Parts: sequence; structure tokens; C-alpha cells
Amino acid sequence: MNADLRYPVGKWVKQPSVSAAECAAMIQDIASAPAALASAVKGLTDAQLDTPYRDGGWTPRQIVHHVADSHMNAYIRFKLGMTEDNPTIKPYDEKTWAETLDGRTAPVDMSLPMIDSLHRRWVQFMTSIDQADMARTVMHPERGPMKLSDLLQLYSWHGRHHTAHITGLRQRMGW
Repeated sequence: MNADLRYPVGKWVKQPSVSAAECAAMIQDIASAPAALASAVKGLTDAQLDTPYRDGGWTPRQIVHHVADSHMNAYIRFKLGMTEDNPTIKPYDEKTWAETLDGRTAPVDMSLPMIDSLHRRWVQFMTSIDQADMARTVMHPERGPMKLSDLLQLYSWHGRHHTAHITGLRQRMGW
């Protein structure tokens, strides 16, 4: 665990290249993320789900809905990267999305099954991508060109990152 509550598993650092075995391990991270996230919020009361993980941070409820929003975008980014030539992907303001009514108040049980189904489909799709295709690119307007293997690294980290926000909060609060 990292002492900085914002980055409990450390900041994401893009590796310039990843092997097929490393890609397989990251796909497994994505496959296991829904169960880990569901376990992290299991048994939390509404008051606990609405407790920010740090001052100025999101609540577990917002984190769950953010993962759903973010990973839906990620799946689409992968599909675009495989079906188009260096497509420009659309960024979105994740902080504003987390502050929408559904992001702040919807039951987590609305997003958890969505995340589970999405990840099963996403993993099936990613396992069909060969190592050469992991070098295909998308153009991110804020980050520049990104290989599919870069996206894989990012979202492998992303699920662990946000799950650790919740498990860290539970540990600190004694829940």
C-alpha cells in the first residue's frame, strides 16, 4: 500500500513494451476486478457507501459508478482501436460524471452487475487480440497516441486502484 491515499497502489506508470505473458496477466486483472470491487463494498451501509475515502475524495458509491462509466469507455476504446485506423477517442470529465445524481445516489447494485457483464465481454474480446494487434493505436486528445497494450496497462491498474480506495477506507475505519 502507498501512503498517498489518492494512489493506494501507486501511480500508473506506462511500460514501453509488455510481453504476451504480461498482457495475459493484465487481462486476468481485468477479469478479476468485478469480484474484487463487489467484495470491497459488500455489507457496507448507505452511510458507509457515502463516506469519502479521503478528504475531497469520492465515496465508495461514486467509485463503483465511476468504474462502470470508465470501463464502458475503455471497452469502446479497445473496439475502436481494433476496428479503425488510429481513431481519436473521446475523453470525458470523470469528476463531473461522478457528481451526477446517479453517480452520487444510485444503489451500487445498479452498476456491479453491469461491471461484471461488461468485464466478461471485454475479457473475451481482449483474449482474441494477438500480441501484434496490441500495438494498434488510438489517439487520445489529452495523452496522445496510445497502443492497445497501453490501454490494457492503464485499465489493469485502474480496477486495482479504485478497489484499493474502498478497501483502504474500510481498513482505516474498521469496517
